[in-house]
Amino acid sequence: MATSSSSNALMWRRLFRRFEGRGVSLQSQLRDMVVQALAEGFIAPGAALPSSRSLALALGLSRTTVSIVLQSLSDQGLIEGRPRSGYYALTGPLNPQAPRRPQADAPDQAAQWDARLKQHPAAQRNIRKPANWQQQPYPFIYGQWDEGLFPFRHWRSCVLESLQAQSVRRWAPDHLDRDEASLLAQVHSRLLPARGIWVERDEILITNGAQQATYLIAQLLMDRNTRVGIEDPGYPDARNVFSLQTRHVLPLPVDADGLVISPALKRCDYVYLTPSHQCPTTVTMSLARRQALLDAAQQHDIMLLEDDHESELNFAGKPTPALKSLDTAGRVLYLGSLSKTLAHGLRLGYLVAPAPVVRELRAMRRLMMRHVATNNQQAAASFIAHGFHEAYVRRLNLAYRERARVLTAALAQHAPQLQTSAARGGSALWVQGPQGLDTSALAERLLAQGVVVEPGSVFYADPPAACNAMRIGYSSIVVDRIDEGVRIIARELRAVRSR
Repeated sequence: MATSSSSNALMWRRLFRRFEGRGVSLQSQLRDMVVQALAEGFIAPGAALPSSRSLALALGLSRTTVSIVLQSLSDQGLIEGRPRSGYYALTGPLNPQAPRRPQADAPDQAAQWDARLKQHPAAQRNIRKPANWQQQPYPFIYGQWDEGLFPFRHWRSCVLESLQAQSVRRWAPDHLDRDEASLLAQVHSRLLPARGIWVERDEILITNGAQQATYLIAQLLMDRNTRVGIEDPGYPDARNVFSLQTRHVLPLPVDADGLVISPALKRCDYVYLTPSHQCPTTVTMSLARRQALLDAAQQHDIMLLEDDHESELNFAGKPTPALKSLDTAGRVLYLGSLSKTLAHGLRLGYLVAPAPVVRELRAMRRLMMRHVATNNQQAAASFIAHGFHEAYVRRLNLAYRERARVLTAALAQHAPQLQTSAARGGSALWVQGPQGLDTSALAERLLAQGVVVEPGSVFYADPPAACNAMRIGYSSIVVDRIDEGVRIIARELRAVRSR
């Protein structure tokens, strides 16, 4: 029920706490609180707001701060200021009367939407992460950011550049199907050449992460009869995207050198692979295997979709050249991402393909979302141009090398029954347990103690009843927490095995 202007101070204090600790000014926090109170109906339409004096006393703020905020909201037409009377809630959009859902005259008249669904993506198996993983003391979670490593100051300066008037004039208008020129230039001249890839600008498309690039490719190039090979174990989201488009998604084996050149390969029209750090085993495809794969693709007329997964995260020698850099026949479509290194929430990726293919992909992207958010593109372009991205990747590699070393040593000491492969890069270890171990059950027990790991069954096209593999990440856990977290893993592992 809406609250009148005589609301007690306790309600306002509780409401204000929702907005504390956001790293913004007290005025901004107070403004957000009042707007939220109006939107949620805490203040009835037309009712008076508390006076600046009473609100200041309730929240422990200065009366000047409160007066400035209330006057600002009034100036913007969000509340109404009345001379010698105070401020009042409007009866417009910020104070909606909750609409009642119309009821069908009879149950059998209700629309039956379930029968109209042509696909059921919600039923697919997906990687799942606890929503509160950042609050867990031992987040051995794959590929997520660590705020202790993130270059806040440098990123903030690039965002501020994008907010200058001349910058806003560039990114604010509708770009239709165009990409932000500054980011396109950085991908073309800095990111791709670092992987040995030299292409023309009309062969590059900016995407909402590599995920959107995969979806666009599937929509444009595949139908129900297209045969698509994917590593097994492999990336579940790619497998799910292809499964929505074709009936023929073929699992392909992986070994210590990456994707195996198996007889099943020649049955494929397309093959999706992650050669830099295979998802999820983290193995790096050898140079000899890469050349053999390109030869097989040429022989059997196969197109390759290279997701250059975490290629920048390399701390065990010189990076292996991208598969695309070795491609002389134009058979490799290349997917890259800034999300994996900079921030997942940024959702920035890029795709390299022949110009005619990019032209069609660009037209398809326009139908979906027109273009990727250009303010984010511009900030990211500045981040790369100023050298901040390169410096950040070096910092990540130093931190990840140490974390991988400590994690590997802790597992060897406390849980020797778990088999791991040497980490050459990336942000996680792929771990195999004893036969019969159910890592899904283990992960549930661990989460109850604040330890987050990823059970391995979701990565397999046809997982065993009890999958004994799991992924243990080190990108988001500080070094000092690793040993104790592994001790808990070892203890719960013994408990699960003894049952």
